[in-house]
Amino acid sequence: MSTTMCQVMGFIVSALGFAGCIAATGMDMWSTQDLYDNPVTAVFQYQGLWRSCVTQSSGLTECRPYFTILGLPAMFQAVRALMIVGIVLAAFGLLVALFSLKCLRIGNMEDSAKANMTLTAGIMCIVAGLCAICGVSVFANMLVTNFWMSTANMYQTNMMQTLQTRYTFGSALFVGWVAGGLALIGGIMMCIACRGLAPEETHYKAVSYKSAGYKSGVGYETKKTPVIETNTIKSDDGRRSYPSKYDYV
Repeated sequence: MSTTMCQVMGFIVSALGFAGCIAATGMDMWSTQDLYDNPVTAVFQYQGLWRSCVTQSSGLTECRPYFTILGLPAMFQAVRALMIVGIVLAAFGLLVALFSLKCLRIGNMEDSAKANMTLTAGIMCIVAGLCAICGVSVFANMLVTNFWMSTANMYQTNMMQTLQTRYTFGSALFVGWVAGGLALIGGIMMCIACRGLAPEETHYKAVSYKSAGYKSGVGYETKKTPVIETNTIKSDDGRRSYPSKYDYV
């Protein structure tokens, strides 16, 4: 029962992480305009992986997608690739985990096959979670670097402050971190449940029976006597290597 619960909970947690990765990838607020120095502004800017948006004080929001791919920074494209790879791996992992659930019976599938499928699904979810966490962390590192560079450029040698837009963490980053962690935890739970699904190996000696005939008052009867089969080592001429009763005269 505990193995089944661990497997089902791992599947549910991984599914939540998968949904969170999709939500984070599609969100626009990966980076938002820093309002520390100017809390009251007529224009609020924020950017995502696929488009940049501007919200005016009147409430009108205008978004413009990125029409170019080659013009984007290489690290930005790497973040896109990591999030997409994480979503694809999580989707395949959940599909495999669905068919490997112990509470579902599909044909004559053995427990050993379900254990292997659960382990595969767990590994795929773990890799998907790591891809999501790495992608969000790379984007956060880019924001931190650009923030401090913008802060340094805001002050000139004459200590006069210049106006420059700075960006800080958006809500999508926190969603991505949580989603990657959920996918990672769900994959680990499924890997742990794999050990309980695998059947235990049994070690025993094979026993065979041979007929031994003897005479009685009624007739010739047969009796089966158990004989334990062991590995016998034969010599080159086909005889057994261990001594028999005829060797002692």
